[in-house]
Amino acid sequence: MPPRPAEGGLARPAQGAATLGGSRGASTVAAPLDRRPLATYWIIGITVVVYLTQLIPHSPVQQWLALNSAYLIPALGPIEPWRLITVLFVHSGWLHIGLNMLALWMIGRILEPLLGHVRFLVIYLISGIGGSVAVALLAPGTWVVGASGAIFGLFGALLIIGRHIGANVSGIAIIIAINFAFPFVVGLLSGSLAAVQISWQAHLGGLIAGSAVGFIYARTRSIRRRRLQIGLLIALTVVLLALLIIPATFYV
Repeated sequence: MPPRPAEGGLARPAQGAATLGGSRGASTVAAPLDRRPLATYWIIGITVVVYLTQLIPHSPVQQWLALNSAYLIPALGPIEPWRLITVLFVHSGWLHIGLNMLALWMIGRILEPLLGHVRFLVIYLISGIGGSVAVALLAPGTWVVGASGAIFGLFGALLIIGRHIGANVSGIAIIIAINFAFPFVVGLLSGSLAAVQISWQAHLGGLIAGSAVGFIYARTRSIRRRRLQIGLLIALTVVLLALLIIPATFYV
């Protein structure tokens, strides 16, 4: 079956979020020195380049990089764990990549200056892993492509971080709800959720993982908690990867 695109949200997040450097206790917060959203631009650039390689006639790029949980189960053959991440860089069409990259640009230029390049990239990657793990758990054997798991994770992180620094996050919450509900509304209108080629599983997994990373950042904002922050991020990633034992056990 053709890969199921994991569509990203389009709506623009609220721009009134306070920065970490401007919040109470700023003297103890590790604020980013360079506030340009360079990681956002790099992610968009790499994703576009990968998509252009997909347009080459008979290109195997999508086949190599797309996600299917079968490639994560040792009993079914050699495992290809890189697909947990590489799925973020392949898309099903120009509209799919256009919407996802537009959403990434909108939220990246708000969230990345707030956190810095490395921490923003960490959210993106861990959220992507969370989305891939959710697909493996809730839609085993399904082919998916797209960056929506990571993008929903960015939405979740912005919601949590904004809430902790006292910003008005009601607009962000509404955006998340609308975008997450979209495939279900379309499914109800069409009479079949299965007919909607949007991976809500990736949306859910990315949102949960990104929110968890946002919570870790919000609770370990001071420089003296940097080691704790890194340890918790590693632990979260290990937990996500450990969940892959479930499909390996029950879906073989």
